[in-house]
Amino acid sequence: MAEHEIADFPLIEDFLSHAWMQDGLSDATLAAYRSDLYQAAKEIHPQLLSSATVEDIQHLFASLLDAGRAPSTLARLRTSLKRFYQFVLNRGDREDNPVLQLGKARAPRYSPEVLDEEQVESLLAAPDLEDDIGIRDYAMIELLYACGLRVSELVGLPVSAVSVAEGFVRVWGKGSKERIVPMGDIAAEAVTNYCQQARLRLLDGKAADALFVTARGGAMTRQAFWYRIKFYAKLAGIEQSISPHTLRHAFATHLLNHGTDLRIVQMLLGHADLSTTQIYTHIAEARLAAIHNAHHPRA
Repeated sequence: MAEHEIADFPLIEDFLSHAWMQDGLSDATLAAYRSDLYQAAKEIHPQLLSSATVEDIQHLFASLLDAGRAPSTLARLRTSLKRFYQFVLNRGDREDNPVLQLGKARAPRYSPEVLDEEQVESLLAAPDLEDDIGIRDYAMIELLYACGLRVSELVGLPVSAVSVAEGFVRVWGKGSKERIVPMGDIAAEAVTNYCQQARLRLLDGKAADALFVTARGGAMTRQAFWYRIKFYAKLAGIEQSISPHTLRHAFATHLLNHGTDLRIVQMLLGHADLSTTQIYTHIAEARLAAIHNAHHPRA
């Protein structure tokens, strides 16, 4: 069924417009909602998605599960439908939200790949600080780990977002939500050194708003930095597969290991929901258990 044949197409688009205006959702999130709702509308056809019963929704999930859809996919679909039906309910077009009567479609527990502190130190020691590219990459890795940034946030930083004197970075995260993150003295020194030396030489007289630039004077990209991280991991002898996001995981886990409150970590990461941050707690708990077993006389 083509998109224009979906009877609820105008209502779905109204919902997406409302979600964008109300929450400032990213294009990627809106695209995910649209994909989920179109898929659901096609599966429920000829019944209208907006008037589907609890039984219709149960049948939808059962058929998708039988088709081999991953639990994480079903969990995301559940979220999309829940928000859609709440929108329809608020408009007065139905009297209930059928998704609220379903059992939760839970994704399998996710264990993020995390570097220990020694591995992070090895990674930070890998860039060549006699080379402009190495100076830039060292500053990027330091800032990424010091602030727990998403790679998109890191490469999107303008020069004006970093206040070395105050030791803070102004970050625009998902949904264009702003947060202020402390950067620490070591990261501040690395960024200062990069800006005063390597960045000027890389730009070679060109103007750029982006904090981190390439040898051609353009802004660094996510893909380019991903390859740089892979390169340094190999130099550092880190055998596990890592990405820039691995350092965000390390940031959160290491803070928890050292006793930081979970809600503080949530604020620093820019998570809207505490449950998202809780994926790191079992790693910290395992670390604490190992310490207890190694040092407690009655362990």
